[in-house]
Amino acid sequence: MGFFKDQLSNVVEWEEFREDMIFWKWSNREIKKGSRLIIRPGQDAIFLFNGKVEGVFQDEGDYDIESQIIPFLSTLSGFRFGFNSGMRAEVLFINTKEFTVKWGTKNAINIPAPSLPGGLPIRSNGTFQFKVKDYIKLIDKIAGVKESYLVEDVKLRITAILDQLLMKWIAKEGKDMFNLQANSYDIATGIKTDLDMQLFDTGLSITGFQIMSFTYPEEVQAMINKNASYGMVGDLNRYQQVAMTDGLLSGKQGGNSLASDMAGMMMGANMASQVIDRMNNAGTNQGTPSNNGAKPNFCPNCGQKTTSANFCPNCGNKL
Repeated sequence: MGFFKDQLSNVVEWEEFREDMIFWKWSNREIKKGSRLIIRPGQDAIFLFNGKVEGVFQDEGDYDIESQIIPFLSTLSGFRFGFNSGMRAEVLFINTKEFTVKWGTKNAINIPAPSLPGGLPIRSNGTFQFKVKDYIKLIDKIAGVKESYLVEDVKLRITAILDQLLMKWIAKEGKDMFNLQANSYDIATGIKTDLDMQLFDTGLSITGFQIMSFTYPEEVQAMINKNASYGMVGDLNRYQQVAMTDGLLSGKQGGNSLASDMAGMMMGANMASQVIDRMNNAGTNQGTPSNNGAKPNFCPNCGQKTTSANFCPNCGNKL
């Protein structure tokens, strides 16, 4: 936290400057002779007088109000005041670090899909980062009416429009509604640009936006998993044969299940068809030389026993 230390009394501290504070305003208190300004790492201190920015202290350290702060402010804008009665001024402490915030859709959002009239309901989650970019805009738009501004305030502002941005960029970049993770980088890049524009007038900047995952309804996820299994097998007929075999081997076959009976009948029909195909192939190949081109001992036309002649002596068929 940052605070003023009065040499004439005990340390006059602010309320604790918490890690989730973007800024905290010290105001309506007198700065007297002997006071010192202490700036912690990751903080900037902005002096305000009569609503105007008089100076910005960006380096951490311990500053004396009489020998360091007042001469610095006087150099900038001719700032003058006496120490007899003290001076009422405002000092705005700003957290300069980059904040990382987790986000997630509270309710499923329906993404338009051609095959689903009501849209495809999905959920998503991830993180985003932001930091203070412009002091003047921050003071004009927020610090002028608030004593403090928290990370939670920024999160609420962003989540209020995040669902609409997800719908916009998923429809634009999500070429495959059932495999959005493949396009998550392009979707996140588009959302980051839009969010940065939304916070532009507050002096804050979105420095990063990430999508960790997309979540589908259970029945849709089951369908995606099944399609992935088909793709891994490659041959749908083979997949069906394996599935039926697994069903029979699992003990589900028998008279208690009509589905298993049908599966057994289909397997039997397939096996019979394969046997018939083999027999037909064997019949087609019958009579062809299988002894490296040697002449047969019988005429394939009339069955007459042959000799080493080139033609059958009974029917004249060429051997």
